Amino acid sequence: MSDTQNIINSEDLERAVRHLKDGGVVAMPTDTLYGLAADVFNPSAIDRVFAAKDRSENLALPVLVNGWEQAKIAGKEIPPQAKRLADRFWPGALTMVMLKADDLPDRLTAGGPTVAVRMPAHPVPIELINGLGGPITGTSANISGGHDPSNLEELITQMGNRVDYIIKSGPSPGGKASTVVDITHLQPKLLREGVIPFSQVLTAWNSASD
Repeated sequence: MSDTQNIINSEDLERAVRHLKDGGVVAMPTDTLYGLAADVFNPSAIDRVFAAKDRSENLALPVLVNGWEQAKIAGKEIPPQAKRLADRFWPGALTMVMLKADDLPDRLTAGGPTVAVRMPAHPVPIELINGLGGPITGTSANISGGHDPSNLEELITQMGNRVDYIIKSGPSPGGKASTVVDITHLQPKLLREGVIPFSQVLTAWNSASD
């Protein structure tokens, strides 16, 4: 990617936000991988994400937020220790699985009671969330079962005719998936090892209850 592509183009973002507000799907860089953004409160937009990925309907979609206040919009009955995890690891590569808010569409969580929430450390998804005025989906921008695009060219090849818009500006993804933990128990449960060591998550969680 050229140096100019590391700079976020404001017109690029404005076009993407318009598509999101119209119920569209936008491919974007994040701090971990390329992702697919859509309005989490728009069921038809969520349907389009599933279609773009050929994703099984029994797999939930993760949610990206711009901070703790939006996490409380996406989730409910969140343990107080989770705020300590957010303070320690957000923005960053920690995804917390929590009980979903009642008004989140069941389609988003594949009918399940939980939702995976993360605040990314990347300006593009944060600007999209701010422009939309609410959380967005953050599922990987690949066809289910296929490889994750490692650069813009691969992203365009794989998703170019499946989404409404591709953001071509901004920093490239880091290339490593987030650590996913279930916080609906007394102690966090590791669901996927990622960038952040699980031992650090446990230390932060337990220090919060001292």
